[in-house]
Amino acid sequence: MAAKHTRAHRVRDALADEILAGKLAAGVRLDETRLAERFAVSRTPVREALRELAATGLVSIKAHQGAMVATITDERVAEIFETVAELEAVCARLCAIKMSPAERCSFEALHHECGELVRSGDAERYHLANAAFHAAIRQGSHNTMLEETVAGLRNRFAPLSRAQFRGPGRLAQSYAEHAAIVNAVLRGDAFEAYRTALLHGSSIRRAFIDYTAAQSGEKGSVAAE
Repeated sequence: MAAKHTRAHRVRDALADEILAGKLAAGVRLDETRLAERFAVSRTPVREALRELAATGLVSIKAHQGAMVATITDERVAEIFETVAELEAVCARLCAIKMSPAERCSFEALHHECGELVRSGDAERYHLANAAFHAAIRQGSHNTMLEETVAGLRNRFAPLSRAQFRGPGRLAQSYAEHAAIVNAVLRGDAFEAYRTALLHGSSIRRAFIDYTAAQSGEKGSVAAE
């Protein structure tokens, strides 16, 4: 099962990069068989990747027509970023209240590991470490319903979140924003944990906007605020 998900995510991330970079234009058909041949996988992970991209709004799947690259709408992107930011801010607030001393130490250590990747400039590895950091925030909320809900949203959000790290200086900025969240959680300051996490969500959205605008050459053309 894990291998299948790894293959599906590899296909998903590669296609998302090409869509967001404008290499695959809106309306382009995405044939499962050709994609399976291109990525040297079966059609099952390709189909899963396309479903995940459809949930994000990057791909449109219609009965009897198959999948095609969708037009990225301001409303869809705004809804995804807004929902994830709000719910993760709630998780951060609960972390400040509920995390055990051992969990706080692990959370801080995970943050420092991200710092090493900032210094190396490895955006792909930072993206993976970033996912682990946000997973720790979900888990630290000690609210199973909230954790499962946000985890599902994060999976749909992943291709958009990943794009932010293509922008200049974004790794260092992201790390600094994480530091503010970590400091608030370690102090047990629930209000500040919520506030800094919400600001981080807004910053992720802005970084995504800047990246997609740079790729299209039209500043602020995607989900401009």
